[in-house]
Amino acid sequence: MVLSPLARCGVAAAVLSLTLCIPNPRAHATTPGPDVTGRAARAGHAGHAAREAAANAGAELVAARAAGAAAGTGGLDFRACPAVEELPSPVRCATLRVPLDYARPDGPQIPLTVSRVAATRRGGAVRQGALLYNPGGPGASGMFFPLVAALPEWERIGAAYDLVGYAPRGVGRSAPLSCEDPAGRAKGPTQVPADPSAAYKQQRVAAARAYARGCAQRAGAALPYHSTLDNVRDLHVLRAALGEEKLTFLGASYGTYLGAVYATLHPAHVRRMVLDSAVNPDPRRIWYVNNLDQAPGFEKRWYDFRAWAARHHSTYRLGATPEAVQASYERVREAVARTPAGGAVGTGELQAAFLQVAYYDDVWPERAAALSAFLAGDPGPLAEQARPDPESAAARENARAVYTAVLCNDAAWPAEWETWDRDNTELARRAPFETWANAFLNLPCAYWPVHERQQPVGVGEQPVRGGAQPAALPRTLIVAAERDGATPYPGALELQRRLGAEAALVTEEGAGSHGVVGGRNDCVDRHVERYLLTGDTSGWRVTCAPHPEPAPVSLDDRAARGPGKVPRALLPPVV
Repeated sequence: MVLSPLARCGVAAAVLSLTLCIPNPRAHATTPGPDVTGRAARAGHAGHAAREAAANAGAELVAARAAGAAAGTGGLDFRACPAVEELPSPVRCATLRVPLDYARPDGPQIPLTVSRVAATRRGGAVRQGALLYNPGGPGASGMFFPLVAALPEWERIGAAYDLVGYAPRGVGRSAPLSCEDPAGRAKGPTQVPADPSAAYKQQRVAAARAYARGCAQRAGAALPYHSTLDNVRDLHVLRAALGEEKLTFLGASYGTYLGAVYATLHPAHVRRMVLDSAVNPDPRRIWYVNNLDQAPGFEKRWYDFRAWAARHHSTYRLGATPEAVQASYERVREAVARTPAGGAVGTGELQAAFLQVAYYDDVWPERAAALSAFLAGDPGPLAEQARPDPESAAARENARAVYTAVLCNDAAWPAEWETWDRDNTELARRAPFETWANAFLNLPCAYWPVHERQQPVGVGEQPVRGGAQPAALPRTLIVAAERDGATPYPGALELQRRLGAEAALVTEEGAGSHGVVGGRNDCVDRHVERYLLTGDTSGWRVTCAPHPEPAPVSLDDRAARGPGKVPRALLPPVV
């Protein structure tokens, strides 16, 4: 999960105290001689480079056409949103058609759904253009984003900007991708061992192979065209179709990587860019190592939750130390392994529900209360919180399919199970909470049927075209929480280094909720608002105190979420 993610192969590389190896995904049992191998590699690289150059040229052509249409009368046609989007007025929706394969700009087209609320210009604000949002995943939809215009935290930004969301290719109604029939999936409860046996691992290997085959069978020829580079090309065309010469962008989680790659390839088309909860963009870490990096981060956040619950032992009675809270959790885990809660929540559903405490501390009270109630003899709250919603099964599978396709297409992954097993076995010894669940989620990439993987872009390494000096990237703003588990803080430092002296970093010290912008921390929001409205930042690196920890509440007095609440924007797909 973002995620959200070198080679040993004769060279030792110390990463996370592990030695990793990513072999050639097209390696065969019989290896040709070195001269043949060298010629084949050079030919393959040249062919790949030619295809990428053709796709980039196609994207420029399509963007120019979209800009011309926007300048005339043939731009995006925003109308009342279809009922399926569940977006009330004043949100308006449109459809943008883009090439499936940008190397064939006039070939098969796919639709991208777009949503918008126009700048209110409240208080006499001058409209500054469109602010585009990507919530990450990959596999998450940003169609809901314009709803934030009604929130007080967004009032001044919404006065100056059209707030624009969209569903990236493959997501929602944007040429939806799936790798299996959700109706055909095994129904819960699922029982997942804390320490997987060799036999269980082989079951998961077989499932990963089957999932990868399902992606190929259901997506067909479209499967290779779900990648970060294709998402960047779509963003380039969407910017032009909105009539914007330069992009103003807010990206979260994987959206930070999307934005950073866009900024590298199109610096002259960047106006302002906020990158919230940054993925480490080092090409050597895309995506296998980045996913390994998450395990210690999630372990740290799991500890933070247990320490918080221990401080509120008088409310939850889970234990007065983090270790005692862990023991309470293990008692619940053992119980649902024997008798699933509500007949639907086994250890797999329990794990998925409690992974959320590593992403967001605002779920801590309800999760702690559910454990407390279960141990007191009431499994209802835990079943309510952890039971998968059957009505959302198709959306969950869609998110998983897009997540898998983008990450698998973006880079080479280890092709041998022995590599995954070695690395994750070692990692699980010190970070057991999420290591194996994350490994099994990403394992289809080991057996991915697309042989021509992308080469990760060197973020910040702007290519020189035709002897001309690359355009300078304007000031950008990175936002990060110091204890974020999904996108560990060193990634923000690496992103700032790569984007250069004009990249500013705002750090929420001592906090770890994933996704900082937009109502969680007033100090952070002031920095973001100032930047988006004026282009100014407060310095190269500035800090904000952490947002307050959630107050403990019992199940009886927990605050109910009001109707129409804006969905959490920054949650990567968790499968």
